[in-house]
Amino acid sequence: MKLKILTPSGSVVDGIEVSAVFLPGTLGEFEVLPDHAPIISSLERGDIRWREDGQEKGTSINSGFVTVRDNVVEACVEI
Repeated sequence: MKLKILTPSGSVVDGIEVSAVFLPGTLGEFEVLPDHAPIISSLERGDIRWREDGQEKGTSINSGFVTVRDNVVEACVEI
């Protein structure tokens, strides 16, 4: 699945292929795997983490929103 992380100043991650994404949702952390149901969620301060080529990577955020649809995870965040 593809991951895109956007900020007001530009892209942090732009369409990389990942096997899992972990997001700091307002009601708690949640995981997105391939073929996840469509979702829109608000995000709070924490870390967005993802698995890319078997390695876990991540970035810290202050807040934002995420959409998941058709194996594309798009997060619009404030860093």
